[in-house]
Amino acid sequence: MKRFLSITLALTMSMTMLTACAQKPAESQPASSAAETSSAASKPVTITHWYWADNSDYSAKMQEMVKDFNATNKSNITVVAQEYPWDGGAYSENLFTAAMGGGGPDTAAWKLTSTPLFTSNKLLANLDNYIANWKDKDDIDPSLYNTMKQAGGSDSIYVMPWNTQVLYVYYRPSMFKAAGVSVPKTYDEFLEACKKLTRDTDGDGKIDVYGFGMRGAKGGQEPWGSFVWARGGDFENLTTPEAIAGMQDFIDLYKNGYAPKTAPTDGFNEIIANFKSGKTAMTIHHIGSSKDMVKTFGDDVAAFPFPAGKKQWTSMGDTENVIFEKCQNKDAAFEWLAYLATGKGQETWCVTTGNVPVSKRVQQMDEFQNNEFMKVSIEGQFSAGIFPILDTTTEWINTTWPNTVASALSGKTSAADAMKTLQEGLYGKK
Repeated sequence: MKRFLSITLALTMSMTMLTACAQKPAESQPASSAAETSSAASKPVTITHWYWADNSDYSAKMQEMVKDFNATNKSNITVVAQEYPWDGGAYSENLFTAAMGGGGPDTAAWKLTSTPLFTSNKLLANLDNYIANWKDKDDIDPSLYNTMKQAGGSDSIYVMPWNTQVLYVYYRPSMFKAAGVSVPKTYDEFLEACKKLTRDTDGDGKIDVYGFGMRGAKGGQEPWGSFVWARGGDFENLTTPEAIAGMQDFIDLYKNGYAPKTAPTDGFNEIIANFKSGKTAMTIHHIGSSKDMVKTFGDDVAAFPFPAGKKQWTSMGDTENVIFEKCQNKDAAFEWLAYLATGKGQETWCVTTGNVPVSKRVQQMDEFQNNEFMKVSIEGQFSAGIFPILDTTTEWINTTWPNTVASALSGKTSAADAMKTLQEGLYGKK
């Protein structure tokens, strides 16, 4: 991290400052109520917003939302939205460089993983008072605010919720029926279903359908986390008996032949291909795969939240928004972010992208309640969370986790030793 900061700061010194708020930056002030915020803006205010878009349709929709907000807000606010490419995460690096140089936008689209770097450099506005005085604060579940706090590593909120993606279990109803399996309601029932759904369907003496499509390569730490929590563990200490038991369950699914032999090296493309080809009866991903699943199977695909054991957890992907500390018009900036979080912008964006709304009101709209996969996502949102965001997390996800799990699945490393390695890789040796 220190090396990254040094490099970034050096780049900052050599670059031309990007456009900032017109006035001198000020410290965050206590927020007014929503009504006071609306009436306080007697002069025209311009807010610059940075965002990325995954495709041209999303880009056009964002500009459409900006026009709607500019035309409908009562506070004389004009948002100018500027698109920058995500570029494999370079968006966040460029945003940091600009902000450290005193430039950049007033508000920006965001990933939670960036939060510690920016808060440690005092670049983000504290949103506690804004949210406390916000009329729509209860339209967002407290669990999401807690996740925002976790990302920042404090009891304060620096990130405004916008939309999420929640991992759940895809399954084939026809395979469940053929195997006499009901949709699991508990973690133990899920493990039993993995066993019963593993079958030789053509009588040649070889398994041709596996119960669970396991992801052992990079990215697999997200579904794996559900096993750890279901046994009562968590990510604070991966060496507890409960966390080790979750790892052992994961190992046993592979050792007992309930997952494909290729599982240790299977990534996203492989688990989806195995599921779509009928090689697996269940696999874990989010709503982003649902349209393609329905295109492949029609009505013969459904989903359920990863079931609870002693505890329940699933992984949450996110796109959020922030206000920068140097912004002079924070009341106006918060009104824009509120529009995105619980207003018309929430509806428009989530309908367009298929992501899960954070607004309870929007979640109840027919557009979302009539979509089975969206309903399952919303149900799972209450147990959704993130991995600890540390200096070590990227290396842990990309290298430590897949290498350690591959060794454990092959029988070279015990569950306890594997969890010790994962604990030390994430938190360092004591």
